[in-house]
Amino acid sequence: MSFKLNHLHLKTPDPKETADWYVTNLGAKIVSETANGGFRLDLHGLPLNVTALIDSQTHDQVYGIEHIAIDTDDIDGTVEQLKASGAKILEETQVGSGRRVCFFEGPQGVCLEVLEMQG
Repeated sequence: MSFKLNHLHLKTPDPKETADWYVTNLGAKIVSETANGGFRLDLHGLPLNVTALIDSQTHDQVYGIEHIAIDTDDIDGTVEQLKASGAKILEETQVGSGRRVCFFEGPQGVCLEVLEMQG
């Protein structure tokens, strides 16, 4: 038996606004629009579904996900761009092994992380 990532799914009250945010701020590409008004995005190889709550699902649904981590080759430029766009910066830190990270808040309070590996 083998497994591989299929997608991450973000649920939001406004799928279009959320999809546009990921396109504008993190360079995602819209792959398709779904029949229920949602979007399939390519976030640098990470399949990301963005929809509202789905009426046909019977389990309890919530908005958001814990966090999504994205590599960058320019953390200073990325953080500067995020600040300029009004993103709420949660934490900027240097982690051991030459890794720098920044946690910030996206739409619906989703925690995102950008990482830059150094040297």
